[in-house]
Amino acid sequence: MNLQEHYNELYKKSSETILAGNYKLDSQINNESDSRFGITFLIRPSEIIKANIQSFLNELKAIEPNQYYYPDSDIHITLMSIISCSDEFSLNAINVHEYIDLIQQSLVILDKIKIEFRGVTASPSAIMIQGFPTDDSLNNFRDKLREDFKKSSLQQSIDTRYAISTAHSTVLRFQEKLENPQKLMQVLEKYRDYDFGEFQVENLELVYNDWYQREKNTIHLAEFRI
Repeated sequence: MNLQEHYNELYKKSSETILAGNYKLDSQINNESDSRFGITFLIRPSEIIKANIQSFLNELKAIEPNQYYYPDSDIHITLMSIISCSDEFSLNAINVHEYIDLIQQSLVILDKIKIEFRGVTASPSAIMIQGFPTDDSLNNFRDKLREDFKKSSLQQSIDTRYAISTAHSTVLRFQEKLENPQKLMQVLEKYRDYDFGEFQVENLELVYNDWYQREKNTIHLAEFRI
């Protein structure tokens, strides 16, 4: 996949949808009884990059204060959704140590991952920071995880929703009617190719999480240094 083309196409379609008023509101964000949980293998961006993201979000907050903005603690890149969030899944249904062991076996092929955050894109319901791995290490590792999980008997739902191939971070979700979609799009255009920074991944995290990766609902299962 050409990531730039993918992000461009997503932005083009979604910006038209937003301006036409056909964007989607997330009705579950403030639902305290939302019981959708899963297992995610993820990457956290550097502190410098998160600071740059928050500066961008502050501009959006001035225009659209009633939307859902991700705090630093929740910003992430999904390396692999191992068990998709569902109200049918609970942590006691699996042996976490078996998952940790399998991931450690897969890690033998991984040397390093470096990711550049450049520009923003959108979906009909969210705003994302565009992530670009600087080489094939991330996708090669994903393929290794797919292969190893497929060979195992462990519960997993890898690629059942979609085959992950991007390195974006969702940073805003629409939860209320937009007050000024035109101004929102003007800010997005300003940041369309903005350099948020580049970082080398040092840690990978395995977590039990809710749909929004909120820290208060997250249980950290393991950390892997690379």
